[in-house]
Amino acid sequence: MRLNDVTAQIVDAAYHIHQQLGPGLLETVYEVVLAHELRKRGLRVRRQVPVPVEYDGLKFEEGFRMDLLVEEAVIVELKSVEKNHPLHPKQLRTHLVLAKLPLGLVLNFGLERLKDGITRIANGLPEEPDPRSEKE
Repeated sequence: MRLNDVTAQIVDAAYHIHQQLGPGLLETVYEVVLAHELRKRGLRVRRQVPVPVEYDGLKFEEGFRMDLLVEEAVIVELKSVEKNHPLHPKQLRTHLVLAKLPLGLVLNFGLERLKDGITRIANGLPEEPDPRSEKE
């Protein structure tokens, strides 16, 4: 499956969940529900995946945890906050570099309109069309 197809499925599932559950629940609720929805669609999903960080010749086994890793290629970082924060995409970009993965999404379920809370970050890939352009 192409990365665009994977991200389109993730975004579509997130819209479905946001419509059903609404904004403002805990991030962990959206995490378990989104993982379930993506698995129903036939995607491979892992939750709370630890990523080691190397620094100064040392390897720290748990530098950070990915909320979701989809198809071993796309990091999904979930938020449930009232406003998007400029730090969130920066963190995701760093996570992509450290994990050596090509693509990530920040999904902020805390907003009234989910489309305002979707950020796509590519790690060294040419930009592809945004899958949310056809939503809402």
